Amino acid sequence: MNKVTLSTDVTRITLAVILIAILIAACFWIMKPFLSAIIWAAMIVIATWPLMLTIQEKLGKKRWLAVVVMTLFLLLILIAPLTLAVSTLIDKAQQLASNSQILTELRIPPPPDWLLNLPLEGPRLAGWWQEYAHLDQYQLAQRLMPHSQKIISWFLAQAGSVGMMIVHCLLTVIISAIFYGHGEAAADGIRRFVRRIAGKSGEDAAVLAARAIRGVAIGIVGTALVQTFLGGAGLLIAGIPAIAILSAVLFLLCVAQIGPALVLIPVTIWLFSQGQTSMGIFMLVWTVFVCTIDNFVRPMLIKKGADLPLLLIFAGVLGGLVSFGIIGLFIGPVALAVTYTLLKEWVAAGEQVEQLEISG
Repeated sequence: MNKVTLSTDVTRITLAVILIAILIAACFWIMKPFLSAIIWAAMIVIATWPLMLTIQEKLGKKRWLAVVVMTLFLLLILIAPLTLAVSTLIDKAQQLASNSQILTELRIPPPPDWLLNLPLEGPRLAGWWQEYAHLDQYQLAQRLMPHSQKIISWFLAQAGSVGMMIVHCLLTVIISAIFYGHGEAAADGIRRFVRRIAGKSGEDAAVLAARAIRGVAIGIVGTALVQTFLGGAGLLIAGIPAIAILSAVLFLLCVAQIGPALVLIPVTIWLFSQGQTSMGIFMLVWTVFVCTIDNFVRPMLIKKGADLPLLLIFAGVLGGLVSFGIIGLFIGPVALAVTYTLLKEWVAAGEQVEQLEISG
């Protein structure tokens, strides 16, 4: 009788596990198109939740008004630039397609003297430039026409890619608005779920994960501000024109985790080309300093938002960025923070049991 009961229990448990696995796989498959947007929306809402509560207090504690303000803010910083980028790419592609006859009237002047004096690749680039400068208009048009078609195709392809990004960002904004409206209920549900799985330590890990996400957001924006300030100071010392525009581009590149090198390196090359050798050397050293300081500033700022070991944050940020891209900046520290908290609680619980056994 016991053997029959045991066999029945094993069969029932096995079937239950298989059914649960099928349900989980089905839910994952259904939600797969939305997972990336949901993750980004959760990161954005967790990072900006204090700002939303502050706006709610300013607006007479009306949640729906605060949600509208935050949604419009996200649309402004996410959708508007991408829409402008799509319209610009399509406009440029149309201009290239309609003005392809300009190639027949194009003449390339001789290469400038400073290009020949550039180290390493200067003579080769000058020779390549001189080769095209000797071509007549017909020969030049024949050489450039295939490249112009590739450029037009590239513009259209990029417009399509950015268009899909707009759809993804719009979905992220919609999900963020839902999270803003029901943030407390979502947070309470997550706490209850992790408490059911891992008890009090699981709940502590979930809270720490939220703090880590907020800390990463503070680290990204704070580091971008520091790099922009230092980069702008270097541009000011070097006497570079249009500092305000270059500083704005610096900030956008730093927030996007591309880095300030795309602005500072061309400026350094331009200084050398203008014969300002001493200022060019200064800008070169300053560029290396500004481009590498984020590896130290970002972990320290994140640590202020989440009480975690600095080495753990450093490994999570760099490892997550390499493994998962920009979103890995959030996933890496959060995954390590949760694992670190659970392991620490598990070890502490085991030590308490040992001490009780010894004292008993």
